[in-house]
Amino acid sequence: MADAVLYDYWRSSASYRVRIALNLAGIRYRSVTVDLVKGEHHSAKHLTRNPQGFVPVLDIDGLRLTQSLAILDYLDQTRDLSLLPKAPADRAMAMALAHSIAVDLHPICNLQVARHATSLTSDTSDMPRAWMRHFIRPGLEAFETLLKGYPPTPYCTGSHPGLADICLMPQLYNARRWEVDFADMPRLVTIEAACTENPAFVAAQPDKVHSAI
Repeated sequence: MADAVLYDYWRSSASYRVRIALNLAGIRYRSVTVDLVKGEHHSAKHLTRNPQGFVPVLDIDGLRLTQSLAILDYLDQTRDLSLLPKAPADRAMAMALAHSIAVDLHPICNLQVARHATSLTSDTSDMPRAWMRHFIRPGLEAFETLLKGYPPTPYCTGSHPGLADICLMPQLYNARRWEVDFADMPRLVTIEAACTENPAFVAAQPDKVHSAI
């Protein structure tokens, strides 16, 4: 029997993050698809789960949680995932690294945002790909530079997955989807390789999830 219910969409970056964390915690969950392409996130049924109309929504421990970063924080504190360092200064730096993706880069590269931008331009020949590539590459370059503050390790901030890795991998998936090259960013390449060998990340990967639907 499932321990939780996750309302998500296979290609949603925020949902991808939560799937990784649930897997890292070893939490069994039942996935309920909210099809963003079909507009199911705007349905009255889903709006009762989350008035913002976003995914993911996680039902767990008698709670209904929204916002992926809040969900990750809850899982971290209740399942002892050690996603962030304990020391305040180290914690703030690692959180800033994660937020550079989840708070700054992801929202403007949301497909809903890109499609609205497309509707406002007269030249749509390379949209929304041009929009995505305009923001993703500089965002990843900045992330690579921020990583220089950490010694070389398999994951972003250490020898085990942390919050930054959970936020980074969905963005690398999007980079590949929109043909953004990051092969010249050695830390990102190393981290991606480590994550793709971690079963918790593998099981959460969008194409794998989609094939199982």
